[in-house]
Amino acid sequence: MSTTTSANRFENKIVFVTGAAKGIGRATAIAFAREGARLALADFDDKANSETADFIRKEGGEAITLHVDVTSENEVRSAVNETMAEFGRLDVAFNNVGRIQKPTPLAESTLDEWRIIMESNALGVFLGMKYEIPALLKSGGGAIVNTSSGAGLRGRKGFALYTAAKHAVAGLTRAASLDYARQGIRVNAVAPGPVDTELAHVVTGGSQDGIAAMEVTQPIGRLGQPEEIASAVLWLASPEAGYTLGTVLPVDGGRTAG
Repeated sequence: MSTTTSANRFENKIVFVTGAAKGIGRATAIAFAREGARLALADFDDKANSETADFIRKEGGEAITLHVDVTSENEVRSAVNETMAEFGRLDVAFNNVGRIQKPTPLAESTLDEWRIIMESNALGVFLGMKYEIPALLKSGGGAIVNTSSGAGLRGRKGFALYTAAKHAVAGLTRAASLDYARQGIRVNAVAPGPVDTELAHVVTGGSQDGIAAMEVTQPIGRLGQPEEIASAVLWLASPEAGYTLGTVLPVDGGRTAG
């Protein structure tokens, strides 16, 4: 596959990505492919997921698409099994699916909203790791990277449900890293700040004024780009991060530094 980087850290490695249809998931899948990986792309948005795969294939890469609702144990299990059947192994998994809430004080949130936010974020990561880890063990080890958030490292006004869910992802990451540290599996997470994706537009209402107001809160003065998060994910998944595990890495333009 043609590439603008000299690195091929993932040559012929098999990488499973959830939430691959858009945003950070798409950018990361493409970045893995450009470094030689073969991709299993999991998402419930079949059309957008196929567009990610088509982009990878047009650049000479290899990708399969899998319809997956990450809150369904059967669908997650089937997707990992299909990846193993297609490629014969698994080397890296990136659990990236998540959903953000609209800004709401805790007491005004509903039980249904709690369930949706917790399931799409924390349950999805749990189910992913539950079935990815046995596949990685069969393959001799590998790496898992989960998507937490800056909200998984500190509180955020108006986002109690999302904050709880992303703290759960951070906790799952740290505990799982200890469970499998001596079995050749490294588990880490990225904690993005505001990134120029659809999720940011949910928070801001999609207006330019809303985006500008969010940018003002950023020490760096702008939103992140999906490709910047992808770079951190690839590092955590690479041999270069071989001594790094249980880390929840802020990639947030300085948002959690102060």
